Amino acid sequence: MKQYSGIFDPEELSVLGRLFDRAITALPPSMRTPENRTAVAKLILERTAIGESRLACLMNLLVMISPQG
Repeated sequence: MKQYSGIFDPEELSVLGRLFDRAITALPPSMRTPENRTAVAKLILERTAIGESRLACLMNLLVMISPQG
């Protein structure tokens, strides 16, 4: 991925969607509130806007904490 201006192609959206799903799955069920889902989505988009290396760090963290990991 590259630096973003807020426009994503379908493949990138698919990757971000999978990342979001993994992040939500990593949360305990009691924390899967609409507010937390929104916060996770914003965090992913903010890190994506910063660049690929920051997103890769976030993805690695999610893989480590994910019960599916």
